[in-house]
Formats: sequence, structure tokens, C-alpha cells
Amino acid sequence: MPPVPTALPVTLDRESEVPLAVQLADALRKSASNGHLRGGDRLPSTRALAQRLGVSRTVTSAAYEQLHAEGWIAGRRGSGTYVTTSPPKDRPAHPALPGAAPETDDLLDLSPGTPWAAGIDRAAWRRAWRAAADAPPLTRAPRAGLPEYRAAIGEHLLRHRGLAVGTDSVVATGGTTAAVVELATSVLAKGDVVAVEEPGYQRAVQVMTAAGLRVVGVPVDEQGMRPDGIPSNARAVYCSPAHHYPMGARMSAARRVELVERARADNLLVIEDDYDGELRFDVAPLPLLAALAPDVVVHLGTTSKILTPTLGTGWMVAPSAVTSAVLAYRDHTSIRPAPAGQRVLVELARHGDLGRHLRKLRRELAERRALLVGALKAANIAVLGDDAGAHLVVPLASAEMERDRLAAAQARGIRLDGLARHFAGKPYAFGVAIGYAGCSRESLRHALTVLVRLLC
Repeated sequence: MPPVPTALPVTLDRESEVPLAVQLADALRKSASNGHLRGGDRLPSTRALAQRLGVSRTVTSAAYEQLHAEGWIAGRRGSGTYVTTSPPKDRPAHPALPGAAPETDDLLDLSPGTPWAAGIDRAAWRRAWRAAADAPPLTRAPRAGLPEYRAAIGEHLLRHRGLAVGTDSVVATGGTTAAVVELATSVLAKGDVVAVEEPGYQRAVQVMTAAGLRVVGVPVDEQGMRPDGIPSNARAVYCSPAHHYPMGARMSAARRVELVERARADNLLVIEDDYDGELRFDVAPLPLLAALAPDVVVHLGTTSKILTPTLGTGWMVAPSAVTSAVLAYRDHTSIRPAPAGQRVLVELARHGDLGRHLRKLRRELAERRALLVGALKAANIAVLGDDAGAHLVVPLASAEMERDRLAAAQARGIRLDGLARHFAGKPYAFGVAIGYAGCSRESLRHALTVLVRLLC
């Protein structure tokens, strides 16, 4: 069966002095040049195109004959007319979005936030997707998420984060950022003051700002966010206590207690972003804020760092008033997290593949972390934030040094991240953040020889 003819964005100007057949040939030629039409696309028949444009078949036939003579199109007996020429490879088919970075390039990406997706057992991955596809299609996505997904997350939190919650306390999300959007628009109100870590996760800051919240930065030191820096008029606090992003600090036990006591005294809502809390090395786990004060803490988690963003799944554990507001928001907007990724996670958990992957992930990242830290410290390069997570920080003395090191690394084919861009206000700390999960171990070893020379 021949392919369906491609829709053509053609309009003809009957007031123009240019003949209609020439206008049509020019329009089709331009479409083939800019990538709207590509080699192999089937064109409508001259009769069908004439009817659509409201012209005689003589016009469309003349245009096709001209393009055929130029080599732009060719006819296939019994099949139709096809485009034979693709646009030049160095010409984008569509203009790039303003400010958009290329999806791929030749740089080795060592910026934080990329998971070890290559370590996912492909057989288990395929099995989970097949099993998920066996479930009957839904007519409506459950507003709080699939019950079996919420149960699986409850078990995950108990086993890997020491947080005991019932299925009814877990709400599925589309990931951390999606959850922050919902909290900013359903629980908080425009003009509310939200204290955030400075430096901190700028995507969350941007989401809150877009929702009309007033974001105030709170300094971070080696013990994490300083609760004494939270403004008195704050309505909520956003923090990443398990492994601060990007500095890597772990909020001390004393600070955690101080924060939840302040939250209870001042009626603050604490948003705990536990983006990579399952990953820690050589350190004892500290109590989750949600375990210390479930009445004032919203706990957020995601599969993006422990598995892959492909699933588009996360979770929220929150006080009942917060949960009710989020679910009401979903009812009003019809926005729900997609169930497909939830079903895959359920299957991975059901067969023990999730637990096996997490154990393998911790071993792999521990070895990578030891390799990276060992090489840097052997060269007398200071390291911060290597107790947990999948990235560490090399502090630098100035903004100029940070810019120079980032540029020098990129010139040598390596992408790093700098600290300065994670400040909403004027930066007061500088350095480079190195992620070690998203590449192969061999690539990391190769990059180390370059990094040690650059950072000494």
C-alpha cells in the first residue's frame, strides 16, 4: 500500500503577475529545500492537488513537469510522485527554539544530574515494559496515581529511606519539578515568600517565580541550609537536605531538628527534595525531615536519578491538607501524572529488579567516586560533597577561575558545571561540579587525566 501523500503548505496569489504554475513550483521547491518535504515523501496527484488549490490540472501538471526536469521529484509507476532531494545536511529543517541548546554534541558530559541509565538491566527493562503493556488501557488516569504504584513507592521508601508511610499517604507525581509546580499553584498563593537554598536548584526557583511566589535565598554552608537565615515572613522552605544541590553538603542532624522546630513554631511548610537520597557512601543515614515532622514536611522523590527520566515518575508524601489541595488542583485542571511509567516501576519492583539495580548502582557509583576522589586528592585538589549522590564539587577562588576552567574543559571535549549559575543573587562561592554517573567508567578514567591537569 503506497504511503499517504504529504500535506503541502502551499498558497497561491491569484493577483500576482507570476503565473500560478511558477508559484506552485517555487513553493514546492522551497518546501524541499527547507526540509518540510524530504527525500521519499509522496506528493498528491496532480488532480488531487488541483482540486485542493482550486486551479486547473494544467497548472499542477506544469509545476510537476518543471520540478521533474530539475530533478526535485520523480514518478513511480503505479505508486505516485515522490520527492527525490533532501535538504542540505548543514541546514536545519526547522529553526531552533530561542536559547535552546543542542540535544547532542561531541562533549563528554560530566555535569551533575545525569543518571547511570547504561547500568539498567536491559532484559529486566524490556520485561517490565512488556508486562506494563499487558494491562488494559485506562479510561481515566487515577488522580493520585495507580494504587499499585503508590504501594510500591511506600515499600521503596521504607526499605531505602527508612520512611514508614501507608499507600494512602503517597501521591504519584511527574517528577520533582512537576511536584513543585503543583505545590506552587495549589498550596501556596501569589506573593507568598518561599525560602530556598542559595545556591540551589534554579529550575525550582524559576517555577516558583513563574507562579508569582517571592523567592528569598538562604545561605548554605558545610552543614547545609542555615535555618537562622529563613526570613520571618516565609510561608515555605525548599531544601535538599540529603545532598545539597549543587554544593553537595548534607544537612546536619542539629540543623534538621532546628528547621522542623522553626517550621512548627512559625507554621512553615518544608519541601524536602530528596532527588538522590538513595545514594550515600561511607556515612550513616540521617533522618528524613519527613520522618522528623510529617505534619509540616512535604517529601519529594523521583526515579530520574536512580533509574532514568524516561519513566517520568516521582512521588510526594505530604500532610493531608497539602495532599487534598494538590488533588483538587488536578481535578480542576485534569493534569495527572502519566500511568505508563508508574506501571513499569511497579513491574521492576515486583520482580526485585528495582532493588537489584539500586544495589548495583550504589556499588558502581562508590567505585567511580573512589576513583575520582582518589585522583583529585592525590593531586592536592580539594573536594566537597562526595559523601553522597553522584556528583562532587571542586572549589575555586574566583568567578574568573571558574569560567576559565569550564572553558578549558570544554575545549578539551568535557562539559562540567559551574557553581555561579546556581545562585539567584550575587554568587559568593565558585567552583566546578563534576557528575560521574552519566558516562562510562572508561570515559571517566580518560577525563580524569585532563581534569587533574586543569584543576591543579
